[in-house]
Amino acid sequence: MSDAGAGSLDFDAALLAAPRPGARRRRRVLVTGSSGMLGSDLVPVLSAAGHDVFGRPHAELDIADAKAVSRAVRELSPDVVVNCAAFTKVDDCETDARAEVVNARAVDHLADACRRHAARLVQISTDFVFDGQKAAPYREDDPTRPLSAYGRTKLAGEEAALRAPGALVVRASWLFGRAGWNFVEAILRQVEGGKTKLSVVTDQLGRPTATPDLSEAIAALLDVGAIGVYHFANRGEVSWNEFAREILWRVGRRDVAIEPTTTEALARPARRPAYSVLDTGKYERVTGRPIRSFREPLAEYLVSRAHPEA
Repeated sequence: MSDAGAGSLDFDAALLAAPRPGARRRRRVLVTGSSGMLGSDLVPVLSAAGHDVFGRPHAELDIADAKAVSRAVRELSPDVVVNCAAFTKVDDCETDARAEVVNARAVDHLADACRRHAARLVQISTDFVFDGQKAAPYREDDPTRPLSAYGRTKLAGEEAALRAPGALVVRASWLFGRAGWNFVEAILRQVEGGKTKLSVVTDQLGRPTATPDLSEAIAALLDVGAIGVYHFANRGEVSWNEFAREILWRVGRRDVAIEPTTTEALARPARRPAYSVLDTGKYERVTGRPIRSFREPLAEYLVSRAHPEA
């Protein structure tokens, strides 16, 4: 399957210099899935950047409802629609029809509404559009070949989004954030529940990404008028096993044994790419912004988790 981002929308003229002071334009931005892990961080980041932000959680806007989407875009008249809504239970996607409905068909509804009302669509995608066979970080123009239903439906969502003029697709990997279930919580809650031995795979490599940092990246790409496909992930290439060790080391749980295992041994319903490291050079060139190591936002996450009242 060819890369969804390989099209005329992603042209060299979009490779602008770093945004100049005072260049930011106030926009009306609709954020779907605003109560989710990414959406809940993105709304305040865009608001702090001076935009008029309209967050709509699933309970207020079901993007699978074409009429509801059309009505929301017509009534709010946004300049930009950022779609943070997604069906992300990777294994469930293999058998649950909601994956196709939410990750693919619903993006068609958003793209149609954006075309009719001259709004830009920003679609959030995933490293799972790749097959993991490459030996170097994946660039935006590398061929896509998803191994799972989740990856296939997210790729279909990319293709739907890119049919809208001026669309932006941002692929990210291994997300963690305080407003949703993620790998950090999966590890810590097992340990807090009394487990002293965990088996975590060593044969899947990627770059963990904090949702606050991804939110800032989306805002930066909007500032420079980026279109087409971009990759964003925090710095630091690790296996899930190494990520687990980092988490437990930072909370002082050296008493917990993290044992190596393999993807084959776990026998999960959905296939995962063995290597899904994203190359973020294009993002860095266009925005002029450095990217932090995942260890910095991870430390912040753990502090806020320990002291949620702060």
